[in-house]
Amino acid sequence: MSPSIPDSFRHQGLRQQLVKELNAKGISDARVLAALGRVPRHVFLDTAFTELAYTDQAMPIGAGQTISQPYTVAFQTALLGVEERMKVLEIGTGSGYQACVLEELGARVYSIERQRALFHATRERLLHMGRKIKVYFGDGTLGLPSFAPFDRIIVTAGAPVVPQTLILQLKIGGSMVIPVGDEESQNMMRITRTSESDIVQETFEQFRFVPLLGQEGWRDSR
Repeated sequence: MSPSIPDSFRHQGLRQQLVKELNAKGISDARVLAALGRVPRHVFLDTAFTELAYTDQAMPIGAGQTISQPYTVAFQTALLGVEERMKVLEIGTGSGYQACVLEELGARVYSIERQRALFHATRERLLHMGRKIKVYFGDGTLGLPSFAPFDRIIVTAGAPVVPQTLILQLKIGGSMVIPVGDEESQNMMRITRTSESDIVQETFEQFRFVPLLGQEGWRDSR
């Protein structure tokens, strides 16, 4: 992290308390918990929300988007099973918090954001933090075909269906974690590509995300 980013002993202590809370809620992956313990969540929030940065709740970040609840970030990340040097595509950069957690796990992170204001603000923030995350502006449901295939794909918005375009950008043996359902709630799913034409689907807990907008998601005019 850049030395100019404030991260006091108080912040660090609050992060460790949050990590213990997530562990008590069932997050057992030690690498994921350690990554969340290193990423300063408060720097991704407006100063009005700084005091709530280490509570386990989602918060607004502008453009109708939110920074996900830490439990949700930890749950998705644990399901993803990221290993060192894996190439990971994130759909929905948002504040950049999830991307930083993935980078802490050793991933090479590519991320797409469709909200222009968020894209510019987050790209600047990540550069300021010294992060090497590659952030792109565009329709995340279409992925980044020029950089495919990916070892892992993570979708941080609720999809009506699993975008086939994203499945085709997975390596054989690669997997995608994505919330799928209606606009009120979604089931977290893990899709593993087992061959050129076959996938295995697993279904987990219910969550509530902002809608995944785009050509293979919810339409803006829905």
